[in-house]
Amino acid sequence: MNRRNRRHRCGPRLWAAALVLVTALGLAALPQLTASAASAAEGPAVTLSKSQAGTGGSITVSGSGWRSKTLLMMLICGQSEPGRGVIGGTNSCANADGRAVTTGDKGTFSKKLPVAEPPVPCPCVVHVATVTGDKAQADAVLKVAGHPVKALPAQSGGGKLSVLTDTRLDGSSGVLTWFGAPASRTFVFTVGNVGSAPLKDPVFQVGTSHGVFAPQWEDQQWRGTIAPGRKAQIKLPVELTSGAHGNYLVSLKFGGKVLAEQPWGVGRPWGVTLFWILLCVVVPAAVFRIGMAVVERVRPRRSGGAGRHRGVLRFPELAARRPTFHPRTAREPDAPTEAGTRTTTTTALPWFTPDTDPGAPAGQLSAPSDNSPTTKGNT
Repeated sequence: MNRRNRRHRCGPRLWAAALVLVTALGLAALPQLTASAASAAEGPAVTLSKSQAGTGGSITVSGSGWRSKTLLMMLICGQSEPGRGVIGGTNSCANADGRAVTTGDKGTFSKKLPVAEPPVPCPCVVHVATVTGDKAQADAVLKVAGHPVKALPAQSGGGKLSVLTDTRLDGSSGVLTWFGAPASRTFVFTVGNVGSAPLKDPVFQVGTSHGVFAPQWEDQQWRGTIAPGRKAQIKLPVELTSGAHGNYLVSLKFGGKVLAEQPWGVGRPWGVTLFWILLCVVVPAAVFRIGMAVVERVRPRRSGGAGRHRGVLRFPELAARRPTFHPRTAREPDAPTEAGTRTTTTTALPWFTPDTDPGAPAGQLSAPSDNSPTTKGNT
């Protein structure tokens, strides 16, 4: 009974100790959770080691609040402000001197960036944006020493646009696109003016990107006026380079902010592949035919009476050269001559003529056996 009472008394004490330990751990981790939540709420941020630097130097760019293990691109861009973004897109940035960096487990990074003059005047910023995944960007003001400065274009009143419907790409590829012609579509979307001032002839920026590459932005102006609280359907042309194929992403930007994105799958131009295959088959065949015609033209021709020239023997010539075998004539009985001797008559071999018989003396037409010393005399 005493043991049971001790167990019942120790049980509540253990539970109380465990509860106190968990509470202490939670209070210790609360500041870290609060800091991470605050950074996530604030969004991505960028800070610089120097606010002003000259061409040829370098600055250290640090960031926080980004997604972990995310690939980022850092660029020095002109005609930019943190509030308005990069006017003109990446065409206003020093793309050749950009750097890529990957965030750590806590969404932070720190890396050196060489200072280069952008292709447009300042004000300048260090523009950091994600390459893959969800779009996120942040800017930090940088003064490039010695680079010209020009005021930014004034904003058109208080008009602001917002995309109201889903975007789409109208159009289809033709036969010429199958043979490598540039693929083109019409980017269709509906926007509404949520500002307090009308927008007249707004300028949009349409960019196309492939894979991990940054979009190539192009300014396109839409003719018309959008009153406050009104909406309008916008149609902008989009065209790729010759022979482009694969998965592309069409982006729409207005006022330095990306309003919409639309994927675009472009098929491979199989007509070009078929053309090269036919070219590899037809050209060798044509060369072979031309070579055979040249050989037939330049080889020597045989004369009509030349029978010993090297060449192809035809059947009439073989028949003319074939030796003719004549049957041996019947042997006549030995007849006495005037001197009373016998003579034997033989027939010459068919393949030897009297002039070409190797065994007969010159001028003799009879068989060699007639001149043998064993010729019998008169009986």
